[in-house]
Amino acid sequence: MWDYVKLALLGAIVIFAAIAANFARDLAFQVHAILIMLVAGGMFLWTLRLTDEPKPVIDQSSYMDGVIRYGVVATALWGVVGFLVGVVIAFQLAFPQLNFEWAQPYGNFGRLRPLHTSAVIFAFGGNALICTSFYVVQRTSAARLWGGNLAWFVFWGYQLFIVLAATGYLLGATQSKEYAEPEWHVDLWLTVVWVAYLAVFLGTIMKRKEPHIYVANWFYLSFIVTVAMLHIVNNLSIPVSIWGSKSVQVFSGVQDAMVQWWYGHNAVGFFLTAGFLGMMYYFVPKQAERPVYSYKLSIIHFWALIFLYIWAGPHHLHYTALPDWASTLGMVFSIVLWMPSWGGMINGLMTLSGAWDKLRTDPIIRMMVISIGFYGMSTFEGPMMSIKAVNSLSHYTDWTIGHVHSGALGWNGMITFGALYFLVPRLWNRASLYSLAAVNWHFWLATIGIVLYAASMWVTGIMEGLMWREVDANGFLVNSFADTVAAKFPMYVVRGLGGVLYLTGAIIMCWNLWMTVRAAPQRAVSSAVPAE
Repeated sequence: MWDYVKLALLGAIVIFAAIAANFARDLAFQVHAILIMLVAGGMFLWTLRLTDEPKPVIDQSSYMDGVIRYGVVATALWGVVGFLVGVVIAFQLAFPQLNFEWAQPYGNFGRLRPLHTSAVIFAFGGNALICTSFYVVQRTSAARLWGGNLAWFVFWGYQLFIVLAATGYLLGATQSKEYAEPEWHVDLWLTVVWVAYLAVFLGTIMKRKEPHIYVANWFYLSFIVTVAMLHIVNNLSIPVSIWGSKSVQVFSGVQDAMVQWWYGHNAVGFFLTAGFLGMMYYFVPKQAERPVYSYKLSIIHFWALIFLYIWAGPHHLHYTALPDWASTLGMVFSIVLWMPSWGGMINGLMTLSGAWDKLRTDPIIRMMVISIGFYGMSTFEGPMMSIKAVNSLSHYTDWTIGHVHSGALGWNGMITFGALYFLVPRLWNRASLYSLAAVNWHFWLATIGIVLYAASMWVTGIMEGLMWREVDANGFLVNSFADTVAAKFPMYVVRGLGGVLYLTGAIIMCWNLWMTVRAAPQRAVSSAVPAE
């Protein structure tokens, strides 16, 4: 019966998408309608082919690892794509002639930049969070993922969201909201996928066999719930037409700015911090083969972090039309946030007590440790930059870009790489990684790349801010905007080279993981333990 329901639903989607493609008011909406029609049509034929066929019997006592394997592959591939686009736009800034005339408007910086940020944050980071959360919640709950094939819907639905968002950017369909560029129809689809993700994760916790809910799951759950709330409120909009991608925001003016940066900073706080802390609290102890240093500190870290982070967004709007009390409130909460953030960093680093010798021999541990170090550095730099006196120099400069990338590449990237190196041998039942030497190469290329990137942006950002405020004896500005752009050229080249090194490390990782699956010896199969 369920097969016939799916056929009716998929058939209706195909018909509606065909009508939408015919009446589309803009190219992006038309392309999206055709994509949805093709996907739904393919699923219709696949479902029709399997209708009334005997269903395979699934061992409900085993973990559902197939979807996690696909998530690992997607994470690695989207990572390389995101880093590659980042390198391209970095060199476009250094050498504007790389905005080729023949590639206009699809290949210019204005369209590739949101493609890069979304590919790295939502495609690379999002897939990392989904696949690791599915792995961790099963192992710590001693339960198979809830919802049958709903986890597969989450995975493939999320990939469809990524493709719709990326094609929308290239074709000019965007809300022009930082980290929230997809238009209304793409946002609606992501909402459906995200609710399914919450259902799978929460359902697995509710049917757990292990009575205790490990702290990593607290962080994952807070990330899923809060991102859902942020996404819905910030993307409230009214479509101009049901046949077009253009929409009008419900909020306007300073209210829109306030809601956007409540969303934007908490996308950093919950998507890029809380979710990845869930990864830290599981994979660092597992790789180090040591218990978490202080479970009590992890609980204090959790509650302080999620309470304080939600208030920090207004610090992005110093010296704007936002009331002064609101931006000051954001600044105060940002400064206080430094303490629980460093509590988490200390907890992660001290977990290695008694295992520091592994840093010499285990490049995966080294990757995880440096990621925690960058987490600590970024969560000190962020509160410092929220202080009004500092912000008056740093805001709108490349210092902010350096801060964001030291966190994204150093913290999010390195902990994800460590998690992928941990997962692949276990998911594909291999005795070890194909090459630890390649992991070592990846570590050093990535680390040097981050240092070149962040240092060049710190130098150019502070220089830029000082040049903007330099005045002569008569009180007139000394430098034009073009003067600051010209002065930044050497640092922009260094930034691009740092990106090349980081991208090269990621490509080496993909080769190493591929060879691990293909050529590494298998390990003896063991039955699932109660909780790992």
